[in-house]
Amino acid sequence: MVGREKFNAELHQVQNLMLELSNMAINTLNESIDYLLASDIEGALTVINNDIHINRMDEEINDRVILLIAKQQPVATDLRRLMVLIKAASDMERIGDYAVNIAKETIRIGKDEHIAPIHLLDEMRVKTIAMLKQILDAFMNEDIEEAKKIAKLDDEIDAMYGYAIKTLLSVGVEQPAQLSQITQLSFVCRYLERSADHATNMAERVLFLLKGKHYELNN
Repeated sequence: MVGREKFNAELHQVQNLMLELSNMAINTLNESIDYLLASDIEGALTVINNDIHINRMDEEINDRVILLIAKQQPVATDLRRLMVLIKAASDMERIGDYAVNIAKETIRIGKDEHIAPIHLLDEMRVKTIAMLKQILDAFMNEDIEEAKKIAKLDDEIDAMYGYAIKTLLSVGVEQPAQLSQITQLSFVCRYLERSADHATNMAERVLFLLKGKHYELNN
């Protein structure tokens, strides 16, 4: 196998690992909200325990990319592609961390009845998961037009986040004894909003890869 073919084969392996990591992180985030809505403590514990797999895949992507750079000494677009892979893997690993944080809030709330309009979190979850899947497709396909659409979706999630927090605070005023749960659910909203921010980061990485310069999509 000649040098270029070997590079492409090893790059393809790293990209497949990135796809696996991303799907696991997105599915874990989705499940973490399922467990919250169902007050499923055992399910929340599985999210926490399984996070080690996401972390290990992120580390493996980093190791493989560094080895590829050392062995192949890529330049220009190839080097950007490898650096973008490392950063995008880090974005997805952080989404896995947010799923863990949501699971911890689920455990803190326990079996207590949800006194807030929990459907707002579910609506945020649906929009966020759709956004993450969309940017993953754009990232893997290096589709710059689809990547540009992510900023608008991020604005929509930001608006949903603002409305959810406002609603939670209103409930807190009416039921001050439930301030602890209100705080925990507010954190969950924040973790979803931050997950959407990482999708925007990945969109910006697609633009950097294909255009060779940095863009900020959420300004």
